[in-house]
Amino acid sequence: MSGKPREECGVFGIYAPRQPVATLTYYGLYALQHRGQESAGIAVSDGRQIQVHKARGFSQ
Repeated sequence: MSGKPREECGVFGIYAPRQPVATLTYYGLYALQHRGQESAGIAVSDGRQIQVHKARGFSQ
């Protein structure tokens, strides 16, 4: 695997200061459901630190 997104991947980002990012994230993930069956991840920031969580999906 090259580390680059493949055509089956779903990627979205949100930059929305002072907006309901949890709600926006929910709808973004809902729209991309089933696109991360091989693996998925999420990164969030509080403006100072970025936290990342990623894991393999159904193809373990």
